[in-house]
Formats: sequence, structure tokens, C-alpha cells
Amino acid sequence: MDSFEPDGNAANGVNGTNGANGVNGANRVNGANGAEDALPPPPPVIPPDVVPLHVEADNIPEPVKKKPARVPIARRGLGTKGTKIPLVTNHFKVNVTNIEGYFFHYSVSVAYEDGRPLDGKGAGRRIIERVHETYHSELGGKDFAYDGEKSLFTVGSLPRNKLEFAVVLEDVPSSRNNGNCEPDGPGSPNESDRKRLRRPNRSKTFNVEISYAAKIPMKAIGDALRGQESENSQEALRVLDIILRQHASKQGCLLVRQSFFHNDPKNFADVGGGVLGCRGFHSSFRTTQGGLSLNIDVSTTMIIQPGPVVDFLIANQSVRDPFQLDWTKAKRILKNLRVKTSPSNQEFKITGLSEKPCREQTFTLRNKQAKEGEDAEIEVTVYDYFVNHRNIQLRYSADLPCLNVGKPKRPTYIPLELCSLVSLQRYTKALSTLQRASLVEKSRQKPQERMSVLSNALKINNYDAEPMLHSCGVSIGGSFTQVEGRVLPAPKLKVGNGDDFFPRNGRWNFNNKTLVKPTKIEKWAVVNFSARCDLKALVRDLIKCGDMKGIKIEAPFDVFEENPQSRRAPPLVRVERMFEDIQSKLPGQPQFLLCLLPERKNSALYGPWKRKNLAEYGIVTQCIAPTRVNDQYLTNVLLKINAKLGGLNSLLAVEYSPSIPVVSKAPTIILGMDVSHGSPGQSDVPSIAAVVSSRQWPLISRYRASVRTQSPKVEMIDSLYKRGSDTEDDGIMRELLLDFYTSSGKQKPDQIIIFRDGVSESQFNQVLNIELDQIIEACKFLDETWSPKFVVIIAQKNHHTKFFQPQSPDNVPPGTIIDNKICHPRNNDFYLCAQAGMIGTTRPTHYHVLLDDVGFSADELQELVHSLSYVYQRSTTAISVVAPICYAHLAATQMSQFMKFEDASETSSSHGGLTSAGAVPVPQLPRLKENVSSSMFFC
Repeated sequence: MDSFEPDGNAANGVNGTNGANGVNGANRVNGANGAEDALPPPPPVIPPDVVPLHVEADNIPEPVKKKPARVPIARRGLGTKGTKIPLVTNHFKVNVTNIEGYFFHYSVSVAYEDGRPLDGKGAGRRIIERVHETYHSELGGKDFAYDGEKSLFTVGSLPRNKLEFAVVLEDVPSSRNNGNCEPDGPGSPNESDRKRLRRPNRSKTFNVEISYAAKIPMKAIGDALRGQESENSQEALRVLDIILRQHASKQGCLLVRQSFFHNDPKNFADVGGGVLGCRGFHSSFRTTQGGLSLNIDVSTTMIIQPGPVVDFLIANQSVRDPFQLDWTKAKRILKNLRVKTSPSNQEFKITGLSEKPCREQTFTLRNKQAKEGEDAEIEVTVYDYFVNHRNIQLRYSADLPCLNVGKPKRPTYIPLELCSLVSLQRYTKALSTLQRASLVEKSRQKPQERMSVLSNALKINNYDAEPMLHSCGVSIGGSFTQVEGRVLPAPKLKVGNGDDFFPRNGRWNFNNKTLVKPTKIEKWAVVNFSARCDLKALVRDLIKCGDMKGIKIEAPFDVFEENPQSRRAPPLVRVERMFEDIQSKLPGQPQFLLCLLPERKNSALYGPWKRKNLAEYGIVTQCIAPTRVNDQYLTNVLLKINAKLGGLNSLLAVEYSPSIPVVSKAPTIILGMDVSHGSPGQSDVPSIAAVVSSRQWPLISRYRASVRTQSPKVEMIDSLYKRGSDTEDDGIMRELLLDFYTSSGKQKPDQIIIFRDGVSESQFNQVLNIELDQIIEACKFLDETWSPKFVVIIAQKNHHTKFFQPQSPDNVPPGTIIDNKICHPRNNDFYLCAQAGMIGTTRPTHYHVLLDDVGFSADELQELVHSLSYVYQRSTTAISVVAPICYAHLAATQMSQFMKFEDASETSSSHGGLTSAGAVPVPQLPRLKENVSSSMFFC
């Protein structure tokens, strides 16, 4: 392995890798083009009044030549393989006639009368709307597109470059009326309350300054359609998207990026816990090969159940009545939510709860009827004030805390039963397993149903009536775009005894077949954490089923039942006790432990058990929570066990022979990379970066993983290359590359194919220039002279393009690929539906090929990606995204369970992340024992 050993300082040598920046490389004029007779560089120009300094020869800094940034490659051609199929997609054609015009960009600042900047969201739109109404003529009669923050756009310029206005705004409720009543319906305030609403101190004056920032030519949109993207074209499209957002905002919608949600109870689906799924629409402009299109899709967000606060809390905490509520929890979830109070119908933001119940909590009231000698102020309880001074009956609030809707120094208390939560308030915490299942169940739509909902959405949105779109000359077609897809044939698989197998409709099975490389299970035991199960029958059936699949399973050494006294103990203690029992009875370390857990999902034992086995002992383990044990269930469990123990369930026939185009010809490593973040409510949970890599080339079905923590919410992986010292690299890549070398007959990979998940288009350049640079550094650190070729492919699932068969109620067939018409005008991207969509509407994966040094043809690359959806060892179906990316998800998820980060608070953001002092260190994951670290433990 000599050539692969790290080579001290070679990297810093004059002619080493940095030769391009070194003495011999930097000043070569036109060297790259071989123009030997180029002109010498011009002499430096020194202003007459500057005396040149004499620099000591030793102190001359080496000229730093900035490496040109990599950009995504252009498409080299279209694929041709497969059977053609006519499809339609949820893109609607957009025509733009005002090509000669300009968008003018103005920056907006809004301040209170005393000069303090405006705080809080939402008010900005109302203030700018008021400016538009009040000063229409001073603004030259122009319409605005306002982004709700600091930017405003017009078509053509405003009369002056800087304008200042003052507007008065009453503190009115938000435009999203309460879910229970129409704005002026039976719940609206009575006359005396209206007067209270209009008290003079409820209105505020704001100073608005609008100043010119830039102008954006509309023809930049046309440039983008010809594949010439620029900052201007991205800005111009952003303006069009902002117009859509503003259009939705005027209709009282909740806006979530480019998705819009109307306040209509027909769109709400209860998923339990006081949380509703709210169905709305995504709507955004896209540049495609076929021109500009509007992409409309169904979208769902989670909202808090509107209506009485007490009903929400009872549902959220699953209790029977308000007297069983945990008020610490309640305070946390209610903070910053908006409520309407009855009978005044005013809207407030909740800042907290009162310390004492309503009948004990006091405040100071001005005594208007005070006679001389009496106190001008009296102490009253909140209960007494509402019941006796305001004559409002309270049924159940007396013994409950009040909501505080005031400022920290000046609390304002309101009894709980007078408060209702306003509709369309987002719920941002992670959903429980049950809520998620309920949401999936309630939000699926068959393809035909989705198509009719989308056609309807286009009509409801009525974009033709939007004056800003009108002045841009934008009109939107009413029919789905027609595209031509191709259905790739499923790859042939190899199972046991060299048998061939042809998947049908993206599926296959092992009935009457054996696995291609079955393992032997000799030293093993069963561990039962109080799960109810007939263990004898389970073990008997598992051994029998294994035998049919070719896996020889000996009888287990023992079955360890948990001591009933331990059931109430904390999870860590239960796992420790179980291991003490195992160690005292087993003659040596087992090869494998089968673990039965009492709960099907989210068992608190799972993380500590996995950590103990993998990080402390190096034992392969499989957890199950058996409910219905049948042949299919046991086969699925055995597929996982076989893969974890180093076996293989099936292989691609081209892998077996080996004859994979391009990949089989030269040593090739395939990487899957993913970063998973804590839920939106947890800002201090470390993010987890996982990279999996193929091993034992020419195979592409075996993988291992390397996982690290990093700062919360950071998407770019920062530990691919981690220089400790001149001879040390503790990064992910070194570990994976050395494993490939030792498992592939001492060969270094000539080709490195990277699949990266979870990055948006705005981050493509970072993947190409930051992450790829780290990987190249890691390669150079191992061997200075080694220059592998790279392929970088991004996989995206969270986009909004869907495909439909125009004449069929079914989803598109598995293997459907689209690389024309609605793909990018310049870049190399394609959509692939590898999976069979059984329920709902298939979501294609959008692959973007950012770099290809190897020189794949379109067909070769598309077929490789398609084949990698068939090597997932955990199931007998084609999966929706390439297996290495799925494995990276699994590895990150499993190892995040090792450390229960959820104990970190749900609201604080002080631990970890970026502070003014730089990145805060995050807790590191334990490393796995060597004998399991290269296994498919994540399967």
C-alpha cells in the first residue's frame, strides 16, 4: 500500500499538487492554451507619487492564484433507451410579452415614530398596503410587489429615487379571521366593544422610506430560457415568485415559502394532538427547455387547531379536562401564538401564563368612582374584574391560570375561556409517529384526483386578475404540459444457485429461491425486553425460514428474558442489566443477538441497546417488535440480518458477471451523502452527517458507513477531510477510501461517483466547491500523485413536479425517466420514477448531474442510477432514490439514536450552532467497534 501512504509535506512542495499555485505555475501566461508566443505581461503601473518599497527577497509572498470555481456542467445529450410513453406534468405554460421592460428594486425601511425599527412580521405588509392606498398619485400610480421584509419591486421606475411617507395604522386583527366565525359574523364585537377597539392609543404612526436599489432587465428571463443564467435572471424570477406570494397574501393566505394556505376548514384534516394538516398549493415559476412554466402542486403544512385555547390544550396533552393539564408544557406550546378575545374581538399574542389561578391573580385597577380620601387605585383579582366590573360570566376559568398577553414588565391577564386561537398558525415541532401516519393517510391523492384539484387551483388563484402580472405581460396557460417519457427495462437480478430473476412492476420475491450469498448464524442468542411473544415458535420459524432461503441457523445458545422488576427502570439501566446477565451466561462473545422490544415504534430502549452492541462490544444485532409473525415478516427480518452479517440477498446480473458500463472497467467507489437535522422546533440538536461507500469493487451492492455530528442546521458536511497534524487526517473520506482499498484487492478507486441528498439549487456550487474540495484533499493526503475522476449527482425529493398518464388512472410505471421539455434549459438533469407507486401519486426523484469527469453517455448514467434503485438489500422492491442515499439516511437515523439529543431544550438555541465567536463544539458520536464498523449495521 506504499503509494497510498500519506506523504508528509509533498503537498506543500514547489512542484507538488499545488504546483499550479507554486513558483512554476502561477505566472505562466496562456500556458493552458499552449500559446508560447504570447505577449509578456504589461509593466506594473505605479502612480507618480508612490515610492516603491524594497522588499527582502525572502519575504515575497507566493502569488495566490484563485482557482476558478466549478459550475454545474451543461447537458451533453438526451437518453434514448426504453419504451416511449406520453405523459403530462403539473407545469403550465407561461407567456411573457413585456420583454423590453425593467423591474425596479427598492429597499424598504419601516420605523415607529420615535425611530425604532419595526419588529415582528406581518405588520410590514399592512403598512406598505396603506402606503399604496394613501399615496397612490405620489407613487405614479404604480403597483408594488412587496416581499414582506425589506424589498419592493415595481415595473418601471417610481417618480423619485427616494421617497418618505408617514402612515397611521390601527392595531387591527390580522386578515386571517378566526376559524369559528366570519369576520362580521355572529362572533363580531358589539357596539360598545367597537368603541373600545377604536381607542386612540390603539393606532400607531409609522415612517416608511423607499429607496432605489437596482434595476433588473426583464429580458434576463429570456436569457435564462436560452440557458444563459445570470444573477439578473434569478432575480427576475424571484420577483415573479414574490408577485405570487403577494397575490396569495391579499387573499388572507398563510404563506410558507412558495406555498399558500387558505383559511377554509374544508382543507383541514385533524391528525391528533391538537394539530391539523392544512392543504394548500405550491406555486412557482421555473425555467425549462420548453420555456417559462408555472409549477403548481398540492402542498400540506401543519397548523394549530383554531378555536378555544382550552380545547387545543386538552387535545394536545390528551387529557380529559383542563384540570389535568401540565401548565409548564402548556406555557411552552402557547408562547407567541395569537388569540382573539371575546367579547371585544381584539387580537393579541400570548407572552406567557399568570403565576396564580384567575381567582387569586391580582392587578391594579384605576378606581374611577373613587371619592375623596379613597384610593385612586385598587387591587382586584382578574376573576373579580371580569365577573363584577365587566359583567362577563366565567364558567371554568376561576381555578386555571390566565393567559398573559402583555409586555414582560406590564402583564395583561385574560381568563382562559375568553380566548380563542386564531386560524392558520403553523405548528413547527416534529410530528409523533401516529400523527405522521395519520397525515399520510389523510393527505394522499390518487393521480386523477390530484390532477383535477390542480386544474381547479389554477382557476381559483385567478392569476390573470393580478395587476402586477398584467403589467409584466405575463399570461398563464390552462392546460398541463405534455412531455415524452421513456420506461427503462428493469435490470436482471441474480439470486442463489446462479439463478436469474426478472423483477416485474418494480418488485420481486424470494418464494422458492435462495439468497445469492447467504451467511451462517452459529453463535447467537435471543434477548426479550418484556415483549409478549411465543419465543419458542418464533425461533423455530426463523430457523425454518432461514433454511429455505439458504441461511444455516444453529439453535440459539440461550433466550434471555428481562427480569420483571427491571421493567420500570430507565432504559439505560435495563440495557446494562441485560448485558450483565448475557455476560454471566454466554461462554464467549456472540456473533449475533436478536432483540425483542415491547413497542413497535420509538422504543426508548432502541438507542442505548444499539450503542451498547455496536460501539462497546462490536456485536451485530437485529431489533424486532413482532405483532403478526408470518413467512413474509420473517423473510424481511432475515434479509436485514443476512446483509448485516456480511451476506448479500440479490445482485444485479451485470454486477455478477461483472459488466456494468464504465463502472466495471476501472475501480469505482460509489458514495451516498446526507445530512439530517433536528426538527424545526429544536435549534440546538446537532446535525448528523452520514456518508456511505461501496466496497469490494466490482460490486456496487455492498456498503459501509461513516457518521459524524456537526453544528445544528449546517447543511455542508465539514468532516470529509479533517487535518489533525501533518500526518493525520481524521476525516470521513480517509476511513472510506482505506476500506475500499483493502476490500478491493489493494486497488485505489480511479472513479469516485458521489450521490448527494438534501441540497437545494442554491447550494449546488457549495457541494461542487466546498465538499468536493475536501474529498480531493483527502485523496491527495493519502497519495500525492493520485488524481481520480469525479462524478457528482444531486438527488432531490422535495420538489413539486409530478407526472401523470393522461389516459389512465394509474401512476406512471416504474422505470419512467424524463429528461426533456420540463428539465433545465442548460444543466444536465432528469426525473426518474424507479418505484412502483402503489398508493397516492408517485413522487419522482430529480437528479442533477453537476460534474462528470468520467464521460458517461446520457443512457449509461441514467441506467446506472436506475440500477442503483434495485440494490437495496432491505426490500424486494425498486426504491424511489438510489440505495447509497437511503443507506446514508438509515445510518444517520440509527446513530442519532445513540445520543438522545432530544433532551436538549426545544426552544433554546445556545448550545452549538454558529455564534459570534464561531462554531460551537458539538458532542461527538461514539465510534463503532472495528469488527462492525465496515458492516451494513444500518440495514
